[in-house]
Amino acid sequence: QVQLVESGGGLVQPGGSLRLSCAASGNRFSTYTMHWYRQAPGKQRELVATITSAGSTDYVTSVKGRFTISRDNAKNTVYLQMNSLKPEDTAVYYCNAQGVFVRYWGQGTQVTVSS
Repeated sequence: QVQLVESGGGLVQPGGSLRLSCAASGNRFSTYTMHWYRQAPGKQRELVATITSAGSTDYVTSVKGRFTISRDNAKNTVYLQMNSLKPEDTAVYYCNAQGVFVRYWGQGTQVTVSS
């Protein structure tokens, strides 16, 4: 069983930045594709960003050019750098680890963008 612990959420003004972190347990982190999802109140969970074990990345259109996903396999950690934040980015952000036959979820971290 892999445990994922997110951190770095909080309250930020529009135009501000936050960096989310997700620390994973276990020794297979480097083999997982890692995702960041988010869920706003009353909305479905949305895939925001993905990074493969090889380092390839992909983003939902609404965050392209503003968010950057990265990973540090030595630290078993995936990051989401969020710049130029907008009120519509307000959501609970979840880390997800995808293996061949398994998926693991973190508990989520709240991001609120408001003046």
